[in-house]
Amino acid sequence: MKLIIRYLKPYKLRLLIGFTIKLIGTLADLVIPYLLSYIIDEILPTKDLRLVIIYGLAMIASSIICFLFNVWANQMASYICKLFTTNLRHDLFEKINTLSSSQYDEITMPSLISRMTTDTYNVHHMVGMMQRIGVRAPILLIGGVIITAFQDLTLTLILVAILPFIILLSYLITKKAIPLFTKVQNTLDLMVTEIRENVTGIRVIKALSKNEYEKEKFGKINKQVMDLEIKSGNAMAKLSPIMSALLNMGLVFVVVVGAFRVSNAAVGVGKIISFTTYFTIILNACLTITRIFVTFSRSAASAMRIDYVFSVPTLDDTVDKIKVSDIEDNDNPLIEFKDVSFKYNDTSEENVLSNISFRINKNESFGIIGPTGCGKSTIISLLMKFYDVKEGNIYIKGVDINEINTSSLRNMFGTCFQNDTIFTDTVLNNIKFGRDVSYDDVIKASRNSLAEKFILNHEDGYDYLLSPKGTNISGGQKQRIFISRALAGSFDCLILDDATSALDYKTDSILRNNIKNNYSDISTIIIAQRISSIINCDKILMIEDGRILGIGTHKELMESVDEYRSIYISQMGGGMHE
Repeated sequence: MKLIIRYLKPYKLRLLIGFTIKLIGTLADLVIPYLLSYIIDEILPTKDLRLVIIYGLAMIASSIICFLFNVWANQMASYICKLFTTNLRHDLFEKINTLSSSQYDEITMPSLISRMTTDTYNVHHMVGMMQRIGVRAPILLIGGVIITAFQDLTLTLILVAILPFIILLSYLITKKAIPLFTKVQNTLDLMVTEIRENVTGIRVIKALSKNEYEKEKFGKINKQVMDLEIKSGNAMAKLSPIMSALLNMGLVFVVVVGAFRVSNAAVGVGKIISFTTYFTIILNACLTITRIFVTFSRSAASAMRIDYVFSVPTLDDTVDKIKVSDIEDNDNPLIEFKDVSFKYNDTSEENVLSNISFRINKNESFGIIGPTGCGKSTIISLLMKFYDVKEGNIYIKGVDINEINTSSLRNMFGTCFQNDTIFTDTVLNNIKFGRDVSYDDVIKASRNSLAEKFILNHEDGYDYLLSPKGTNISGGQKQRIFISRALAGSFDCLILDDATSALDYKTDSILRNNIKNNYSDISTIIIAQRISSIINCDKILMIEDGRILGIGTHKELMESVDEYRSIYISQMGGGMHE
């Protein structure tokens, strides 16, 4: 609830005004049965038609006030709810974007999507309900009890005697329901994961004729969600019928006792009519409060899941951190890894990287090669601070990476990852990606990445709209757009993480020459499984199973590292390449 209160705090004045309007409208509703009772018991016996008309008009006026003020209050509630949810989603989205890769791994992407959508909707629904019936129902309940107490204390005591049982029942059931709703949301995360994997891999599923297999998998997780929904729903379903039974029993006692009191002339007929009306109002208010408890139980679980994301500490990116641009030029390497070891999971026994040490100088090309899963991309993840270094050190221009502002660090790299993303936007906006990049820089980048030709082949050119994940262009065209995106920015070091795997050898060679000739004032890190992609690098790092097998030029590795020489022979057909 602290999360909800925090986000509603800026609107406390609006909330107070809305509460006051709702209070007036609800009190106007409560006055109507009292006026009816007064007309029947006090005015009708006098046969004063003028007073009947006056009090009748008062009832009509109360009905109009009730209608108008409740509509007004509900409109204010909707407006506040819209602002509340917009700010909550905005901040949650911003927070998600600051999480490290390890935190993404911990929470999982489907769970973050679920928290961003389903959980925020649940909280939104509760905030709206609390401002509308959450205010009205308690006022009707408390106001109805107070008015009936003034009318006939004996009959009111029957009602009051029932209320403690209702409150205790609501508390016990809600306490049981919140953990159940939390389980429902967690299981929904698993279902989102299943759907996401199915949609992403639909081509593979169809190619291998595994539709039935996937349907069976989804059926199992869907049944888990259904079972938990039923279990949590059953827990809350008991509340309303039991409350109805208790209140109806109370109403029976009220009618019986009231009949005796009317026959003994202890109370008027009008008061009994108004009392049964108030009792009905109180009954409906109690049933409404049970709905609030149901919504609250689900929303409380969602609020806790959202608040957990906000509570997760993010990578330090505070103002007292050093910016890369503030580091004076010196003789230190641009990048240095010193005895770096790393594993993704603290519980795993083996390191992904073990005692990795190397240097990359300014304006130097650096290749990294090794078999799949050897830790090549992990080096880049640590370098860009997607994960924290726990053993060893990484230095940027001689400064420890943990002392450098994270945003500034990442801005020094132009990156093209192995599994990059095409967004549903124009080619131009996919390359610029919201950065302050001139049109000339985009043209230069696309020309050097060899993307310009196929871009201009489209009638719309750079305004050609790409579909989600770039399904309307080929794999090689996507990679060239990725490389264009990397080249278009202002950076000190270009990172190509297996960025040319979909390109043929000739295109790959031309691309590398373009980068070498037109971006000679930057350092380049090329991660590849093809020796042809890194053969001309100033230095090459050969790793296997997270350990360094050798560092040097192509010629030096051919002479000193058997594994490197074996890869070269298998890929290039043998012979020394000078």
